Amino acid sequence: MNDFTIILRSLSSRLFSTVTTIATVAVAVALMLVLLTMREAGKKAFERGSGDMHFLVSADASPLVSVLNGIFYANPPRRPLTWDRFKQLERTFPWTYAIPTQLGDSYLGLPVMATSQEFFTRFQPNPGESWAFAAGRAFDRSFEVVVGASAARSSGLGVGDVIYLTHGITQSRQLGDASANDGLHVHRDFAYTVVGILAPTGGSHDRALFTDVTSTWIIHAHDVRKKVYPAITTTTEADLTDADRKITGVYVKLIAPPGSSIPTNFQQVFDMLRRDSGITVAQPGQEIATLFKIVSNIDRLFIAVAGVVMLSSGISIMLALYNSMEQRRRQIAVLRVLGASRARVFGLIAAESVIIGLLGALAGIALSVAGGFIAASALRDRLGLVIEPDLEPRSIVGVLLATVVLAGLAGIIPATIAYRASVSRGLRPLG
Repeated sequence: MNDFTIILRSLSSRLFSTVTTIATVAVAVALMLVLLTMREAGKKAFERGSGDMHFLVSADASPLVSVLNGIFYANPPRRPLTWDRFKQLERTFPWTYAIPTQLGDSYLGLPVMATSQEFFTRFQPNPGESWAFAAGRAFDRSFEVVVGASAARSSGLGVGDVIYLTHGITQSRQLGDASANDGLHVHRDFAYTVVGILAPTGGSHDRALFTDVTSTWIIHAHDVRKKVYPAITTTTEADLTDADRKITGVYVKLIAPPGSSIPTNFQQVFDMLRRDSGITVAQPGQEIATLFKIVSNIDRLFIAVAGVVMLSSGISIMLALYNSMEQRRRQIAVLRVLGASRARVFGLIAAESVIIGLLGALAGIALSVAGGFIAASALRDRLGLVIEPDLEPRSIVGVLLATVVLAGLAGIIPATIAYRASVSRGLRPLG
């Protein structure tokens, strides 16, 4: 009978305790790996939302708030920009594009972005990748709407459906049904027709709906006009005034030299725009990095909690082996009588602890794969962000080695007790 057989029989004789301890280690390992994986995957998902723009111009309180509202649809921007201000900005530099956006309406709690046709022809949701349509086309006239991939899945909308937008995003999100009238202001005088369903991009735009900015101006101007003239039944583009033509943001891309994504005048333009006190200028990539710096303390806290859980799993290994020593004193004494040295007995107990840790780590790796996909599905359904929870080999190896080392350390105390066990006491009858 070799040492490995002795260890396996010892583990199988305490099957419930062994399985429970392995499960404890597996949960700890899975938690650590999911946190490590989702941290990097989440950062990449946020970086996808900004696409190929260089700046986001708005009137929000800060650049970070501008990015959260204008790209990730956190809240409707509170302060608008006038159309004249946008046209002035558009004439300032020869942009690759300067695309107006307007947020403030929703459908079934999903944000609606009003914009221009250039949003689909010039802006790339992921650098180097243009928009693709799963069905239909982009809007080319007023009161047509395009639906993001995640929005289409959650709302059940298809090409040809007719919908009515709801004023406000927060209110609609809370009630969850734009067809209800209680507490909601639905723009029922103007019907929108779904003309396209976008293919997934993996970014925040997947959970939004898109329409042209003129139709958004019309429906809100109609509300204002009805308060003054209750008898009116419709409003057209000809009825719009300068006060009606408002936007909440501008996606801007500078002209870059061939073969480069960074314009030579990048810093110059940024400094010039930033000196304008009437607008807020954000570099999306920089603000996303700032956001992750802000949450890094919380991130480290979660990692620390996962580390504590792993430490507790090591303690559970130690306790499981320690508690078994009294029942195994006869087995240890018999091994000693048969010629096993103290060092060999010590090694058997330590190896048993390492094997429990190894089995728990392997089970945890498998469990982390399932946990990663569950977390990714939740983020996709709730936020429209496509997270790709790929386990990095370096993280796997690091956590695996750490678990085995921790299990080995946890086995030292029980192994020491076995090393010191008295043969004569071990051969006495139990009880």
